[in-house]
Amino acid sequence: MRYFLLIFALCTVMVVAIAGKRGSISRKPPIEVFPDMDRQPKLRPQTPNNFFADGKSSRLQVAGTVARDDRYEDAPVNTGKVVGKTNFVDVMPVAVTSQLLARGQQRFNINCSPCHGAQGDGNGITKKIGAMAVVANLHDKRIVTMADGEIFSTITYGKGLMGAYGPNVTVEDRWAITAYLRALQLSRLGTIDDVPEQLRATFKK
Repeated sequence: MRYFLLIFALCTVMVVAIAGKRGSISRKPPIEVFPDMDRQPKLRPQTPNNFFADGKSSRLQVAGTVARDDRYEDAPVNTGKVVGKTNFVDVMPVAVTSQLLARGQQRFNINCSPCHGAQGDGNGITKKIGAMAVVANLHDKRIVTMADGEIFSTITYGKGLMGAYGPNVTVEDRWAITAYLRALQLSRLGTIDDVPEQLRATFKK
């Protein structure tokens, strides 16, 4: 034990003699145990570098990548908002086709109907089993009068108890769901005047 204490004391004296004590001032550079933490090998932009065949440090984007800059984000099809403003677009910025509606129905039944029900009336399975006591009826006037962009935004970011579906549902599918929701609302709230004249004769009284 005596030798251990002696060796420990000698080591302490050596460390203090070499490194100095805390707060001391010295003209010598500090001892760097891990110098790579301060000086790391890296590529500086706009400088020559022999690592790459063309000798340039700055690299081009990988083929197929999409820049997530303001021009990409600030587009109605991606945000549901008017460019440069916080206002939602009234009408969806995509063409409504039968294919879009069919896709929207499929995505709605997968992502929305468990809570909102297949008819969008808020009577989905989660309400029936008591998992969620309050579910929005998508035929309420408040939702019917919403701008298309606001519905898209609600699907994207969620609202109230509703979670965000943006990470799981693509932009195209979110607009498809919005289009199908409008079709659902028209099926319940629409009138004969909303039907083109050439198709009114096909309806049964």
